Amino acid sequence: MTGLHAALRTVDVARRAGCSVQQVRDLEADGVLLPAARTAAGHRVFGEDHVRAALAHRLLAPGVGPARAREIVRAAHRWPAPDVLRLLDAASAALDTERHDLALAREAAAAIGDEPIADVRPSDAMTVSELAGALGVRPSTLRHWDAEGLVVPRRGAGGARRYAPADVRDARIVAQLRLAGYRIGPLRALLPGLRSARVRADVLAALAVRDADVDARSLALLRGSAALVTLLRA
Repeated sequence: MTGLHAALRTVDVARRAGCSVQQVRDLEADGVLLPAARTAAGHRVFGEDHVRAALAHRLLAPGVGPARAREIVRAAHRWPAPDVLRLLDAASAALDTERHDLALAREAAAAIGDEPIADVRPSDAMTVSELAGALGVRPSTLRHWDAEGLVVPRRGAGGARRYAPADVRDARIVAQLRLAGYRIGPLRALLPGLRSARVRADVLAALAVRDADVDARSLALLRGSAALVTLLRA
């Protein structure tokens, strides 16, 4: 599907797709644009389908990243093979998972400072294996958090870790924020002040920024998918 009846130059494709001339050349070299025809003098001659493919890549890239956008448009050239549909399904599923994890992180961050830690009894403490099971993580993950200074429990007889209710609360928020994409360094900086309303508000504000980013990527995926339909119909 070359659509060469329009006879477009490289600069024409770049202007209409909203990218640079060098990007058009790179996209052709990467197989995102099908090989252009050449004039007797060796100049590229593009068509409407090249514009459609370049535009689909530009619209998809903010939603799925440039590398995945290239993969999706290359798959579109193999239509009706369903590779492009599988890739779009995977991209949508990844965004849905991220939304779910962010929702859990918001719940955990909102609740972390509101839980009363009173009338603590020795029986309220949890072992590494008990807490790991409750959080759905491996015991080695809790030991790593201990080594990184994120959740440092007390030590019982023989040096065994014992997690008090406050430690359990902190471990839960760490687990949810890790799911939401927070790295160890930023978490280490946040944890000392998680009980203060100001810091909780900062955490929730940061999560709101990530929510907005997911919204923007979802919209980009929708726009890019619409452009892909135009390419497939051609």
